Amino acid sequence: MTMHDDHTPHATATPPAETGVGRGGGMKSVASKPDTLRSARAGATIHMPAFCLPLLRERRTDKGDALAAARIAAVMAVKRTWELIPLCHPLAIQDAKVKFELGDDWVRTEVEVLTIANTGVEMEALTGASVAALTLYDMLKPHAGTDLVIGDIHLLEKRGGKSHYRRHVEPALSGAVIVLSDTVAAGRAQDHAGAAVRERLHAAGIECPQADVIADEPAELAARIKHWTERHVALIVTVGGTGIGTRDRTVETIRPLLQPEIPGIMEAARAHGQRRMPYAMLSRGVAGLIGKTLVITLPGSTRGASEYLDALIPGILHAFEVIRDAPHQHGYTG
Repeated sequence: MTMHDDHTPHATATPPAETGVGRGGGMKSVASKPDTLRSARAGATIHMPAFCLPLLRERRTDKGDALAAARIAAVMAVKRTWELIPLCHPLAIQDAKVKFELGDDWVRTEVEVLTIANTGVEMEALTGASVAALTLYDMLKPHAGTDLVIGDIHLLEKRGGKSHYRRHVEPALSGAVIVLSDTVAAGRAQDHAGAAVRERLHAAGIECPQADVIADEPAELAARIKHWTERHVALIVTVGGTGIGTRDRTVETIRPLLQPEIPGIMEAARAHGQRRMPYAMLSRGVAGLIGKTLVITLPGSTRGASEYLDALIPGILHAFEVIRDAPHQHGYTG
């Protein structure tokens, strides 16, 4: 045993209740999420004596224009939420709008926040609405004393991210995974990348049988592509053979089969991967349709293939709706 072993007499574990933070706590990792346009709206209401409303409308509280102060406070709170809420991520706020609705004895604040990021802004919107209400409380306190009540603070809407772009399809669709690796095909290595791809596709509702593992041979790859397209699977994913080595012929084999090619798929994947691994620029992937089967080529590394799927799953699921002429949300695909 060492002095760091928890089973030694000198090691005393501090219960989570004493530390105030559970074991393993911390910020949630969003490193694998792609950047998307995200927005959130939140509201808060402050109730007050009716005589306070003219003071707000006429901008004549003892401390000045209360609504103007609350508007500025809300925007400042939005921008500094990450400093106020311990485990929030700092975000670049693209826009923050503050609206007030005045009733007979209440004021409703609504804050809308916009960003392009890999995590949402609901906490920023909620914090902005809360601080706006607190500012009104402070500005009206000299007039109404304790006859002020803040309540009904809640999220009104959030858009973007997994709540807006689906990452699972129902009913399940059929797919195929083809792993190109001379070493795996020869039994000299295990297939980790193909297994990771199948697991991620399963989580998205795309069921694939055991991956086909073949050598980097164009003729064999073309035969497997033909096999699966004749069975009308929704998706074929190849893993490997997209680099710049002399045996990497996946792109040259598949590109002539595509009608049409869809360049944006690999553009999105490479852009996502490049921000996480500089070598992503060397990937020569290709994607497109063969009939109604979507074909996508992924890198041969487990990390590279997984990162590409992180970026592509929402678009892939949307592509299936378009391919099947099913009703779908209108976006860039029309």
